[in-house]
Amino acid sequence: MSTHHPLHHQRSLTSLYASKRRGGAMARRKNFIDEADVNDDDDSDVSMNSSKGFDSESSKSKSDTIYSMPPLYDLAFGYRSYEDEVDFLLFAFNEYNTCAGGDVKPIRILELAAGPARHSLAALTEFSSSEVESVVALDRSPDMVNYGIQNADHELGVGGGRRDTFTYVCGDMRKIREATKVDVSTMFDTVWLLLGSMQHLLTNDDIIACLSSIHSVLQPGGIVVIELPHPRETFSMGECTRNGWTVPLVDELDEDGGEKEYGELNIVWGDQDDKFDPVAQIRHFTVGLELVVKNPDDIPDDAETSPLFKQMTKNGKTSVREIVPMRLYTLHEIDALARCAGLELVTKYGALDDEVSIENEDEAFRMVCVLRKAG
Repeated sequence: MSTHHPLHHQRSLTSLYASKRRGGAMARRKNFIDEADVNDDDDSDVSMNSSKGFDSESSKSKSDTIYSMPPLYDLAFGYRSYEDEVDFLLFAFNEYNTCAGGDVKPIRILELAAGPARHSLAALTEFSSSEVESVVALDRSPDMVNYGIQNADHELGVGGGRRDTFTYVCGDMRKIREATKVDVSTMFDTVWLLLGSMQHLLTNDDIIACLSSIHSVLQPGGIVVIELPHPRETFSMGECTRNGWTVPLVDELDEDGGEKEYGELNIVWGDQDDKFDPVAQIRHFTVGLELVVKNPDDIPDDAETSPLFKQMTKNGKTSVREIVPMRLYTLHEIDALARCAGLELVTKYGALDDEVSIENEDEAFRMVCVLRKAG
């Protein structure tokens, strides 16, 4: 792994950062929450509906509600150490690429389904221009794209310097060339598809279209890193279980260097009542977010944080819940689908960590596939 040791930066929303209590590359220390901890509340402006109460349209595509609330989504995954994960992602490129001059020239990165663009921005803030030349982020949600651009302006500056090396486009990851306008001279050295985002592609046709689109914009010898749930999750779907965690809302440090917690974000990412189709390998995930403030008078009143609370009720709560269909994959499926798109599976890991084997029963909790384009 690279010997680069990144610094850990505080989030742009100072009062809402997931503090340095967060775990490593993924939440090995997740706090599993009881069903009562994320509750329905008829007073919420954004209703946290029962999973039984959704109409047939709510599960046809990637969520139109969860992903249209970028600050909550960003906060929910704030426990991840993006800097360490990017360290691994660049290690994977350096270790497995066969690009011409790939070990000496600065690289061009494409992050798909980038959301708040935290990995993209970490690559630009933690690595010099001699290592990372530029980053393009792509997401299909206009709300996420706008939020990611705001993050970039905060982290990189409004114009000039590293800010000019970051671009965020709104588009479909099955049609990357159309969205990015890439040509032969600007093809990418490495492509990242993280946080299980490929699960939103439910059919083989969609997966092959996405991987073929990646192939068309990737340098010969370039590297693709895909992060998915570990296969053991697929083979334990006989009974769905609840997965959840809590992120504290922490105000700026006080005079004594302490932290003031004034609320929390409760997350449910899969529930025990979820439906699982073993033929299609699709689980209809219940995804819920509930923001709770102990005292509404403590809500920060400033331009950065106020939008996060604009839908909060008088009792200090904002919540949303919906059903999101996601496909579960096996390693052999990824291998076969990659071959259909002209890519090869060169290795796999059990986390965004080069020291975690996918076979490690104690440490492996993700399936991280490293693919390469021939060249």
